Amino acid sequence: MAGPKSSITTHAARMAMNRDPEIRAWVEQWLKAKERERYLAAAEGTEETFEKHWLYVKPETMHEGAVEGYAAYLAQSEKVKL
Repeated sequence: MAGPKSSITTHAARMAMNRDPEIRAWVEQWLKAKERERYLAAAEGTEETFEKHWLYVKPETMHEGAVEGYAAYLAQSEKVKL
């Protein structure tokens, strides 16, 4: 069987996040952490300026990262069950 990431569509990921606030919050924090790491590594600003940056890029990041974030959520959920 293929891994969870290969079977997740953008539509399925977005539906899961829209239906379950816990999933949405987890994915948002995961994507925010990735963006923070990228932002600070690129020396684009400080932790304080990142919060302003996040408000600006959040909608697009949440949309574009839906599949990757949801796959990470599912992988994390599987680890917790083991």
